[in-house]
Amino acid sequence: MADQLKAQGNAAFAKKDFETAIDFFTQAINVDPNNHVLYSNRSASYASLKKYDDALKDAEKCVSIKPDWVKGYSRKGAALHGLGDLQAASQAYQKGLDIDPDNTQLKNGLASVENSMRSSSSFDPFAQLSSKLNDPELLQKISANPETSALLADPEFMQKLAKIQQNPQSLLQELNDPRVVKLFGVLMGIDQMAKETGNSAPAAASNASSTPAKPATPEPTPASTGAQTEDVSMEESTEPEQDNEKREKAEKKAAADAEKLKGNEHYKKRDFPVAIEHYKKAWEMFKDITYLNNLAAAYYEADELDECLKTCQMAVDEGREARADFKLIAKALGRMGTAYQKQGDFTNAIEYFQRSLTEHRSPDILTKLKETEKAKEKADREAYVNPELAEQARAKGNELFKAGDFAGAIKEYTEVTKRAPNDPRGFSNRAAAYLKVMAPAEAIRDCNTAIGIDATFAKAYLRKAQGLFMLKEYTKCIDACNEASEVDRKEPNTGKNAREIEKQLAMVMNAMAAQRQNETEEETMARIQKDPELVSILQDPVMQTILSQARQNPSALMEHMKNPSVKSKVEKLIAAGVIRLG
Repeated sequence: MADQLKAQGNAAFAKKDFETAIDFFTQAINVDPNNHVLYSNRSASYASLKKYDDALKDAEKCVSIKPDWVKGYSRKGAALHGLGDLQAASQAYQKGLDIDPDNTQLKNGLASVENSMRSSSSFDPFAQLSSKLNDPELLQKISANPETSALLADPEFMQKLAKIQQNPQSLLQELNDPRVVKLFGVLMGIDQMAKETGNSAPAAASNASSTPAKPATPEPTPASTGAQTEDVSMEESTEPEQDNEKREKAEKKAAADAEKLKGNEHYKKRDFPVAIEHYKKAWEMFKDITYLNNLAAAYYEADELDECLKTCQMAVDEGREARADFKLIAKALGRMGTAYQKQGDFTNAIEYFQRSLTEHRSPDILTKLKETEKAKEKADREAYVNPELAEQARAKGNELFKAGDFAGAIKEYTEVTKRAPNDPRGFSNRAAAYLKVMAPAEAIRDCNTAIGIDATFAKAYLRKAQGLFMLKEYTKCIDACNEASEVDRKEPNTGKNAREIEKQLAMVMNAMAAQRQNETEEETMARIQKDPELVSILQDPVMQTILSQARQNPSALMEHMKNPSVKSKVEKLIAAGVIRLG
């Protein structure tokens, strides 16, 4: 959960939605409060919003959790730089460099701080201010000046004075207070300057306060939009490149994009060899993995799948190195999955589709993953088919069945269904074993499968009837018996199962008779009304006519029962007690 929240925070950071990033990192910290990376990332987010106090707190927490992790010192240096405490910022960067002397990020941060120090060295009022604040006669000077004498009786002002004495640079944060402006003017002699120039003391103080420019702050920005799992992508920006370097880079990018557009035109025309050459040139001109992804797509369409795979792997490796957008890396991984799928290598295809989804959850890749998993499952089933081994397993299952080892028989019959999935005997035999272990539902399922394979397989109908009988679904059992009887009369059965079918039908009739034993006619009718199938039979106009004829001429009923459909319905009515014989 913490990793997911972190990834969402990194994604928001990459979009410069720093408030949302802070929210996600805060949720992640609540889940994993000892994860130093989370505090580092949130510190970077706070710094991007110029909330340097909060950035400093998180940086210090990061350092306290993992003192040997140099990025924590980089975060601390950036926050202190933002607060204007250049000396402390320099010390933080230096401490990080003591651990990792070659760390470019720390070197750049320290250089930025030193540059700020140099830019303010020509006029450093804080150096003068510090000495004046520590003057033993400071209170006497404040008291002697009519502009500031009353301030000594102000407790709030005295607290601010104590704070400014401890950190002279904090005076900048208090310049919205007229009392502090007066104090600054007195200490720096600006009030006297104002009298000589005709300016008011507050205005002069305000101008003076703006003279020492606040050092430029290196704001943490992502090196690319590819930050999703590692903190390293959220680094402080370095010094701006020279204009000529920017111009040269932009020119190379523009030339590469022009080659890409040419490649796209030929790709649309399905002129893939020419498209490939243009995409190669684009990559040589400028290292953007978008060009590699386009190149891989052209190789794929040209059926150069090995080259497609190599190019995709290069895109992934280069993208990791350059911290590219995670969506671009996901696209390369997804295309590798598609290439393997086209080659029939479903195992590798599934692996790379899954890897792509860990980078970015694309609906298209998710669909391809599901399709490939189904294709692999089907291929595995087909590869497992072996009629000879199926026959061996069936023979072994029969031996175990005769020995009373029904669980062992089920295992062997299951092997038969895998080795010979189009042979109904495996499913029918397993159904017989399921009946022995009192698993009628499983037996019925296997019988239905066997019937679906071979609708003339009478044994499957009979065993289905036995399963329904065990479940006390008597009317359905009668239907299964009648179906079995009808199939058994035809080729290739020619009535060889008639005896078992009649026996099962007699059992169900007896069971239904036992149910209605000692019932009155009223109770029988009440029970019948609760059986939808019986009610349907009684409401059938054809059956109503047949029953009416049977009342006048019972022998007519026997004639009607030559019709299998009528026979089944009459038997159900007899079994239910609607028709009483004798």
